[in-house]
Amino acid sequence: MSDLSILFPGQGSQEPGMGRDLAEKWSEAAGLWKFAEDESGLPLREIYWEGGPADMARTDALQPALTVVNLSLWLYLKDSLKPAATAGHSLGEFASLGASGVLSVEDTIKAVCLRGKLMSQVGNADHGMAAVLKMSQSDVEEAVEYGASETGRELRIANYNSPAQYVISGEKEAIDAAGTVIKEKKGRAVPLPVSGAFHSPLIKEAADEFSIYLQKLDWHAPAFPVYFNATASTESSAEAIKKIMCSQMTSSVRWIEIISNQYDAGVRNFIELGPKGVLTKLLVANLKGKEYEGKGVGNLEQADQLK
Repeated sequence: MSDLSILFPGQGSQEPGMGRDLAEKWSEAAGLWKFAEDESGLPLREIYWEGGPADMARTDALQPALTVVNLSLWLYLKDSLKPAATAGHSLGEFASLGASGVLSVEDTIKAVCLRGKLMSQVGNADHGMAAVLKMSQSDVEEAVEYGASETGRELRIANYNSPAQYVISGEKEAIDAAGTVIKEKKGRAVPLPVSGAFHSPLIKEAADEFSIYLQKLDWHAPAFPVYFNATASTESSAEAIKKIMCSQMTSSVRWIEIISNQYDAGVRNFIELGPKGVLTKLLVANLKGKEYEGKGVGNLEQADQLK
């Protein structure tokens, strides 16, 4: 029985030239870039192979481009990999749906094109997100509760990334108030360069529009277990998965629990398919003191080592 989990990274893992070496060697990967460009109406290869950091950070371009890279690596390697499970972080969850057959690759790319477009339009100068470092979960929860109650504004933990890294999302007034407790607890808050308060109720309007689109797609039971951001557990019913994904945009990313639950289910080998290796680094804190193997595969050379 396999002990392998395939992990797919999300927004923030983009890097210059990502996916280029594979697309130039393998026509199927090049075809995915072309499909995503046609669907998004954006010159994605030009942006990510020749553009600068500001263009590469654009949510409407980033979401389809990173999903193409993640899925290209999966499709290139799928005959060599026999996963027992998969999970993707936020945007990366859609690559998990494509890899496990819950959605077709084409529907996955269409969905993230719309998701990126909608999330790029929720910009509000009063909304934001911040990474909180070097604090326990209970202390972060205390800071969030203080920030929300002190200001009467929306604030929540959006990402439970590792016991050493959380992300809070909400109205900036509440984030600033939470900063008082964060400083007292000797933690650190780092504002994130995003256009809105993602994974919070503040983007409900965009989430509702996206949900209407998701209802129209053709959903299937997964070929292997997918651990979902919103529940940190698996689901075998296509209808139940569709419901979970309709709430994904406003739900918290429960990554700590996902990795813990996969480990408890027997996973000992983690391969991250996508650039930068962010999720591979998070394994160190999430599986501290436990035996496991983690490997990041973000380019053609690394992928060929697995074939």
